[in-house]
Amino acid sequence: MATNKERENQKDRGGEKKMLVGVIWNCAAELKLILVALLILCSVATLLQFLPSRFTISTSDLRLCISKIPSQTDPTADTNTNTNTNTNIPSQRLQIQQQEQQQQAPPPQQQPPPTPPPPPALEHDQILNNSVLKRAFNPYGAAAYNFITMGSYRGGFGTFAIVGLSSKPLHVYGKPAYQCEWVPQNDTKKSTFAKYTYKMLPDWGYGRVYTVVIVNCTFAEPVNDDNSGGTLYLHASTAGGGDANFNLTDVVLALEEKPGSVDFSVYRTYEPKYDYFYCGSPLYGGLSPQRIREWIAYHVRLFGEKSHFVIYDAGGVHEEVFQVLKPWMDLGYVTLHDIKEQERYDGYYHNQFLVVNDCLHRYKFMAKWMFFFDVDEYIFVPPKNTIKSVLDSLMGYNQFTIEQMHMNSQLCFAGDSGKAHRKWGFEKLVYKDVKRGIRRDRKYAVQPRNVYAAGVHMSQNLYGQTTHKTEGKIKYYHYHGTIAQRTEPCTTFINWTRYNFENTPYVLDITMRAVAGAVKKFELAKIGDRLKHTRQ
Repeated sequence: MATNKERENQKDRGGEKKMLVGVIWNCAAELKLILVALLILCSVATLLQFLPSRFTISTSDLRLCISKIPSQTDPTADTNTNTNTNTNIPSQRLQIQQQEQQQQAPPPQQQPPPTPPPPPALEHDQILNNSVLKRAFNPYGAAAYNFITMGSYRGGFGTFAIVGLSSKPLHVYGKPAYQCEWVPQNDTKKSTFAKYTYKMLPDWGYGRVYTVVIVNCTFAEPVNDDNSGGTLYLHASTAGGGDANFNLTDVVLALEEKPGSVDFSVYRTYEPKYDYFYCGSPLYGGLSPQRIREWIAYHVRLFGEKSHFVIYDAGGVHEEVFQVLKPWMDLGYVTLHDIKEQERYDGYYHNQFLVVNDCLHRYKFMAKWMFFFDVDEYIFVPPKNTIKSVLDSLMGYNQFTIEQMHMNSQLCFAGDSGKAHRKWGFEKLVYKDVKRGIRRDRKYAVQPRNVYAAGVHMSQNLYGQTTHKTEGKIKYYHYHGTIAQRTEPCTTFINWTRYNFENTPYVLDITMRAVAGAVKKFELAKIGDRLKHTRQ
């Protein structure tokens, strides 16, 4: 019995061996494929060890290569394969693979940039027939722009003013020419050139790389009088100023008027929106928020409800200063212009002359009187007068200048010692410079409709009369240097009505101190106490 069972077990084992060999034999092709694949992967892994370190193959690269394999196989086989695999691979995985292929696909080729124009032919030295060596000069680039526009403004039915910068050497040593052209929107073929076009250089020669240029365009007849729209072009020609062999002309789009955009009534009637308008010089540097607070509150009170102030920010209106101006902006008293971009162009004093001329021409039909002075200067009229009564007495003049009272920026009254930090600047700086024989700068005001270009201390381009005899009527107090001082200005406290300091005589003048209380009450009534924590 045992022998028979052993024989049967041997037969079963032999059958199992035959079955295993059969399975292996039937799957020989698949096993060979697996072994070949393992051999290839081991070979690639071995080769990668000898490649440079900067040569890498990422998984995304391998995935991209694998994803391209079906596209290189037989189309019939591909169709069959897709038919079989689509039932096994979830649609979500297919979407992921498609998204990965789209993300890793190379970006579309961009059009190459246009070919720049060929440079001018290079000149070479030459030996002439008379044995003279003729030297060659080859120009490259440009040192300054021909014209930079800041603003262009209509000055009437047929006149315009274009405010901008231009190369100073071009104007000092050359004779650049300007011409204005008006092109109607409804008929571009009927363009008109100005009858008179002339330039003004209002910066008194103070320009640097650039000088300020005001171009006045006057047409023989009104343009765009039907309000159908049109475009003003400025033709700016160097007239050989940069290179005597060439008269280069740049056509500048100066002003574009949309159909129905011009309010011609402002040129027919004299009803400006404001009685008094302030045009400021550019503000720059680390200005004191407290000094700006005092200045704006004082002058809003002085000029009254029908007044407006335009501030030009050349980098000086930092966040603390802005917070001081914001309440007055919300009430409609202040407009702030960001002009930091002008620092690209090297003009005088942050392009001061450019700024005041832009203000003049931009707002000239919005005010009866326009004032030009700085934020460390305070206009003052005697107590028995008002700003209205003074200016009404000067209506016969289109410009008047204002006398300066120069105040010391360090001397303070001894009674303020220990509490000076709680007082306003013009309240505690009470000593006036009375040194004789010094010509002090004056500031000015104009009736802007009669002015063609503005200066810093007065205009030299206007129609009508100017008076300088305003003593006793109006003056201004100048606290030089205090606006950019972030620390307490009082450094010396004295108890004298007359005092010599640094070889300069000073006298006690409490004129501005006397109005400080009224200004503080006015500020509180207009905007509340939101600025009471303002710092120096």
